[in-house]
Amino acid sequence: MQSLNKNDVCMNRIKEELEAKGISQTELANRLGKTFNMVNLYATNKVQPPIPVLYQIAKILNVDVRTLLTPTEVTK
Repeated sequence: MQSLNKNDVCMNRIKEELEAKGISQTELANRLGKTFNMVNLYATNKVQPPIPVLYQIAKILNVDVRTLLTPTEVTK
């Protein structure tokens, strides 16, 4: 597992995993009991989901929660 340094930021891969699984943001929102707008904020990395919600998303997508997180190099 790659470690983070001060130039890395954690972004989620929810959108990519939804596309890979063929699940819409609307369907995920319904299964989570959240609004489409909130799930869209998660999927576009404008808002990071709370840890318990991240685990729920991982369970729905049938992936390890670590799959939903990836370090991304910050460009200056």
